[in-house]
Amino acid sequence: MPNLERGLQILELLLDHPGGLQQTEIATRLKCSKTSVYRIAMTLMEHGYLIRDEETKAMSLSRKLVAMGSRTLAEPDLMSVSVDVLKHLRNLVKETVLIGTIVDTEFVVLEQVLGSYPFKFSVDLGTRLPLHTAAPGKAILAFLPPPESAAIIRRIKFTRFTENTLTSAAEFRAEIARVAVTGYAIDRGEQLTGIHCVAAPVFNRHAYPIAAIWITGPADRVLATDLDAVGVLVRDQARVISTRLDHGLLGTHGGSKRTGSIH
Repeated sequence: MPNLERGLQILELLLDHPGGLQQTEIATRLKCSKTSVYRIAMTLMEHGYLIRDEETKAMSLSRKLVAMGSRTLAEPDLMSVSVDVLKHLRNLVKETVLIGTIVDTEFVVLEQVLGSYPFKFSVDLGTRLPLHTAAPGKAILAFLPPPESAAIIRRIKFTRFTENTLTSAAEFRAEIARVAVTGYAIDRGEQLTGIHCVAAPVFNRHAYPIAAIWITGPADRVLATDLDAVGVLVRDQARVISTRLDHGLLGTHGGSKRTGSIH
């Protein structure tokens, strides 16, 4: 029980320090031995709850807790405030619209609204996508705290799927930098030839990217020349969801949620 309690204290402490803390800092703040922190932290890392920056040695929470939260708090919250926005975006673009999050070094599909064309894309919920090709993965990584994003990128295997696949960390970081500026990410047939995807992040009240929404369709309908315009559209709808999750409202009086508009 003491180790379990200490482990929970470490998780709660790191929740308030998204940039991570070193072993000595954790021990000092929790007033316990460095040996105890090391032993418990290693166990949490082995089970995927913590990640460690190999350069700074700072430890931070992994995406595993986000995935777990999506099945408890987020399902009745994130999904309930997102579905009508996903449907609205689908009506605007007529393509399949999805929402998901990062788990470890993959992107996991949580929900989808099918496109209205006779030929439409559909995936099984829970499907995992490679981060270096998935537009929604790029959208989240671009806005994660730098230590967390860097730790994930170092673990990505840049497998080539098509001639458009980004196959190096340097290329991928440059792409992420562009996403951070525009607020939306694009998959230009990087996993499947002839398929385009456009994504944007969804933020919680702590300005943390907990999910991403995206549209997917064939390149002859989602034209390369229209990707930036579609990106703005997806970004705007993602912001509606973020507003409903009180993004930008942290510390406001009363803490009440805004309904948000989908128009």
